[in-house]
Amino acid sequence: MKYVSMFDKIDLHLIRVLHTVLTERSVSRAALRLGMYQPAVSASLKRLRELAGDPLLVRSGSGMVPTVAGLRMIEPAADILRNAEMLFSDARSFDPATAHHTFSLAASDYLDPLFLPQLVTQLKVQAPGCGIEIHPLSADADYRTQLAQGHYEVVIGNWPKPPDDLHLGRLFGDEVVSLVSTQHPAARRGWDVEAWLAAEHIAPTPTHPGARGVIDDHLASQGLVRNITARCPHFGLIPAMVAGSLLVLTTGRQYAERYTGVLPVQVLACPVAFPRMMYYQLWHERTHASNAGRWLREQIKGVAASLRRPDAEAAAA
Repeated sequence: MKYVSMFDKIDLHLIRVLHTVLTERSVSRAALRLGMYQPAVSASLKRLRELAGDPLLVRSGSGMVPTVAGLRMIEPAADILRNAEMLFSDARSFDPATAHHTFSLAASDYLDPLFLPQLVTQLKVQAPGCGIEIHPLSADADYRTQLAQGHYEVVIGNWPKPPDDLHLGRLFGDEVVSLVSTQHPAARRGWDVEAWLAAEHIAPTPTHPGARGVIDDHLASQGLVRNITARCPHFGLIPAMVAGSLLVLTTGRQYAERYTGVLPVQVLACPVAFPRMMYYQLWHERTHASNAGRWLREQIKGVAASLRRPDAEAAAA
């Protein structure tokens, strides 16, 4: 009860006077800095002394110095003032150069392999004081709950039909192609639907028994089944597996073409017609008006645009 009554006697202005008086070590200088009349600062200091049960500032020679108790109060008072300023700062504005915020996002590993590295680089250059947390986004991830509870600010991935209960921003569309070794027979003689289905395919490990990805969902809708002989939970490792085998990876062209210059692999058209893979960023209403969230979404959009292939955009138009 004593704590409650003490708390009720303290306001933010009083903390500001405390910090200014203790750092200036002068009531008159503190008054000038605060834009107050000196008697008003003296009255506030009197209240502070009564609350603390300590003089806080005492005369020493021709000047004044903080007491031991006063010295202990300087840094906590500064923390209170900084935190109070930050409390509403994001509601008013977001300055990436000075912000201290942790961005939390979830992203599919089917994305262009250059996307997340370039996004992190851009965020750290423009917002050096901000942290970044990147979470995996699997097909069965409960990203709606994570967004609703504020654990994620944005999720980035590809959905044949994105959910309509979240805000959505389109990033890019991509053609579905197959990636094979340059030594694969299809690289020399091509293939038809039958040969493509019979080839040895590699696919991501299912997130749960019976789960299928967008490629196999589309094939099933056409009454088709491909010959999957290998699965891997780490999508970024699959191109290297393809390079040293006769395995076939079917994914977006933008992803596949990133590896043609670094691995002995080749991109081939699929003989089965697939709809374009569409990539989006999704966010919840709770962060829709957030200036930090809005800034993050603009950075994501900008990085996606910088990586987009001109021919892919022409095909999507």
